[in-house]
Amino acid sequence: MMFKPINEQMDIISRNAVEIIPEDELVKKLELSREKELPLTIKLGCDPSRPDLHIGHSIVLRKLREFQDLGHNAVLVIGDFTAMIGDPSGRNKTRPQITSEQTAEYAKTYVDQAGSILDVKKINVVYNNHWLSKMNFVDVIHLTSKYTVARMLERDDFTKRFKSEIPISIHEFLYPLAQGMDSVELRADIELGGTDQKFNLLVGRDLQRVSGQHPQVIITNPLLEGTDGVEKMSKSYNNHIALNEPPEEMYGKIMSIPDILISKYFQLAADTNRNELEQINADLNNPEINPRDLKRKLARKIIALYLDKDAAIKGENYFDKIFVNKGIPENIPEISIKKISYLIDILNEQKIVSSKTEGRRMIRQNAVRINGEICNDIQFQIDSEKEYIIKVGKRRFLKII
Repeated sequence: MMFKPINEQMDIISRNAVEIIPEDELVKKLELSREKELPLTIKLGCDPSRPDLHIGHSIVLRKLREFQDLGHNAVLVIGDFTAMIGDPSGRNKTRPQITSEQTAEYAKTYVDQAGSILDVKKINVVYNNHWLSKMNFVDVIHLTSKYTVARMLERDDFTKRFKSEIPISIHEFLYPLAQGMDSVELRADIELGGTDQKFNLLVGRDLQRVSGQHPQVIITNPLLEGTDGVEKMSKSYNNHIALNEPPEEMYGKIMSIPDILISKYFQLAADTNRNELEQINADLNNPEINPRDLKRKLARKIIALYLDKDAAIKGENYFDKIFVNKGIPENIPEISIKKISYLIDILNEQKIVSSKTEGRRMIRQNAVRINGEICNDIQFQIDSEKEYIIKVGKRRFLKII
């Protein structure tokens, strides 16, 4: 296969990348690849610790797609084993461990979701359980002997917790070693990850080196703040926009992001080219242009990118009906009750809220409306002889007949 010239490949690879470590090694790998007409092995790991991928994940997934388009061998590592350990990256406490059954369930949907970005016909999907679960205790001791506690404590998350006397479990030290073993097993040339993964990726380089392999180049990609505009996008923070969400939900969430994130979302989540991004930034600085109109453009662009144009139109029409024209959706959940019941109980039973605690919080925040009127009574009772349209937050509805 004839690869693009090195400068053209580097222009594509470096776009939106935060760090390339080390860049001169990447150039050498690309030169050797082009000379021998052999693709490089590009590794990206995803731990199925949650069932949904979100548009924050899309940044690094698109980088992997760029390598696919350049003709290189893209490997998606489903961390069904490492997910059971729990990645300590960015955590100020021990991450809860999950079961093998949970990781297996979550992993089933990952490839399908990633398929909205990657060329699934050319992707090599592997599961690190296949090699990590075969390691015995002697293997683990041998692995841990290759790294020191001092090196582990260089990690910012661990340093902060150690100084604050917040417990660090021994198994958390095993996570970066296990992820590094993935690179050894795959003989990865390049590994991709978010900036919060830098330590883990560097461990992979070290383990490859002591294993007699050429160490991988690491490319870190920026993290995207969630809809709250503060924390990185994560389902744990309930600020995420899932890749497989209905367009109505996706559109509404995008419209809720702070104005300060509009440009960043265009750049990182909507795959906007340089010329268009310059125009977006100019529009943001134009007092005659309402940022809301730019968000509408952003929402259409993102939904069309991950779903399709029809879904983008559907999402916008729904938003206009519910939030601009203050309408009620045509197809909302509908139930009947046979006795007087507390509103909190109904919302919880029907999964309109995640818990009674959330239901009480929404009521206290005046985020619950009954037949168009704000309800601020936590003890409100629903009469079985009446009909109600209940709205919780901006997008959750329930009809009681």
